[in-house]
Amino acid sequence: MSAPLPAVLLYDPDDPYAVRLSFGAPAADPVDWVFARSLLIEGLRRPVGIGDVLVIPRHGRHPRFMRIVLRSPAGVAVIDVAESPVTAFLRRSVSLVPPGTESFHIDLDRTLDALTGRWD
Repeated sequence: MSAPLPAVLLYDPDDPYAVRLSFGAPAADPVDWVFARSLLIEGLRRPVGIGDVLVIPRHGRHPRFMRIVLRSPAGVAVIDVAESPVTAFLRRSVSLVPPGTESFHIDLDRTLDALTGRWD
């Protein structure tokens, strides 16, 4: 079964390796999938991913669309999304944090505090 679903891609330089794909907002509580930004970048050129997230470029009869496959214990969702907005989103994210510089954007002390439960 196929149905349109509102979705938005989000990028936060404070979590520079990840992108968030958020479904359902604003009409419902959003369902978020977080996965590697590099997966989405590479997925524009070739099929990538294993496990929970797969990205497939320009598939089949829809050459201007890419496919994102999301797997969970509850089932599988196949999302076809126009390639041009994804490319524009990635350009904006790369202008904020170029690939290879992500580690410079992580506050390691804050991350360690959060992981160890220390709060100053």
